[in-house]
Amino acid sequence: MTYFRLTCVAAAAVLLVACGGSDDPARGALIDPPATLTTLTVAQIDAATASSGLQAISGKAKCDVKVVSLNYATVGAKSGENTNASGVMLVPAGTCATAAPLVAYAKGTDVQKPRTLANPQDSETFLLAAMYAAQGYAVVATDYLGFAKSGYSYHPYLHADSEATSVIDSVRAARNAASTVGATLSGKVMFTGYSQGGHSSMAAQRAAERDYGNEFNVVAGAHLAGPYNLSGSLRIPDAIAGVQFFVPYLVTAWQKVYGNVYTDVKDVFKAPYSGYIENLLPNPTLNYTTLVTTGTLPAGTPNQARDALFQSAFITGSQTSTTHPLYLAAKKNDLLGWTPKARVMLCGGAGDPTVPPAVHMAVMKADFDSRGVTNVNTVDVDAAIQATYGPGGKAPTDPASAAFATYYGSYHGTYEPPFCHAQAKAVFDTVK
Repeated sequence: MTYFRLTCVAAAAVLLVACGGSDDPARGALIDPPATLTTLTVAQIDAATASSGLQAISGKAKCDVKVVSLNYATVGAKSGENTNASGVMLVPAGTCATAAPLVAYAKGTDVQKPRTLANPQDSETFLLAAMYAAQGYAVVATDYLGFAKSGYSYHPYLHADSEATSVIDSVRAARNAASTVGATLSGKVMFTGYSQGGHSSMAAQRAAERDYGNEFNVVAGAHLAGPYNLSGSLRIPDAIAGVQFFVPYLVTAWQKVYGNVYTDVKDVFKAPYSGYIENLLPNPTLNYTTLVTTGTLPAGTPNQARDALFQSAFITGSQTSTTHPLYLAAKKNDLLGWTPKARVMLCGGAGDPTVPPAVHMAVMKADFDSRGVTNVNTVDVDAAIQATYGPGGKAPTDPASAAFATYYGSYHGTYEPPFCHAQAKAVFDTVK
């Protein structure tokens, strides 16, 4: 089966808030009137999921889906910054007339600055339509700060607090847009996200329950393949798949947020990358593939790419010192130590070479367990991935083989997401 791709590490006018409860009534206000871009019919959705193989996981569509663009007010990464973000709302339509719970979704790592999820042709948007909106859920998904219509000057990548505000304000925006686009919302809210979005959705659930408990009826969170243990991930000796994208993205974003991750970019990055790396991501023209094929970022194995890009002293320091500024920034954005009120499900695949569950999901679950949290469970979808994609029903084991490169290059971005989304929907179905 071939599924819709979410990420691509393989190739190397303001309305007042109608619902209230916000400490800032402008947050989530609509800057532009919501625009219905198209309506995907049940027949269209079923044809696409059948031809791709996704239907075996998503099931057949029950609802038409309106695709609605949003542009809403939010805040930046630093206190006092008012800005905007764009995104998409997916509205169950056609025969689906009952009040819908709202799934707030956070997307995976994106390196393309112009990209918006308010695009019916976008594979991640379609996956959300097929898995949730076509099954009766309303969905809202932010583009994040610094993407698409957002006027913010950069994207604060893996900065938990601004991820949370972007997601929470997208929920407010969806509520403000609902009557205009024919959506009836039940009031129940679920948070989910994949990869970076798993980190974002967990940060959003934490903030919604902690800070806005009277505003949001949070009934569940399903956080998928997210890097919850960022400081711990710095300690692993071998680089992750996609290191040349994700780590410089993180380092330069945290430098913009905190201002003290480094004093000289040349102390972190080797030439020629040090000359342009601070403003490279997200990029106005290049994608994962062309960032590497143009030589803008290094190719090779994860360790080769890391060693070509970073100064060894910086990497060693972040791996070994508890006072290293990158480690301290990572600790600020770890998600360990919070106690969810609503049910939480964590999903991942044991073979994930980009966000290893042993580093993130298992550590997160152990942290919950250590504090007596009982409403969290984990799901490992590796067996399903191997059965579907592994040669002979298992993962290839020869690192030099083409099958190995294809399998592990596609694991996090292509194979894992649909299986984890199916697990998320199963949780949401119990509380909707």
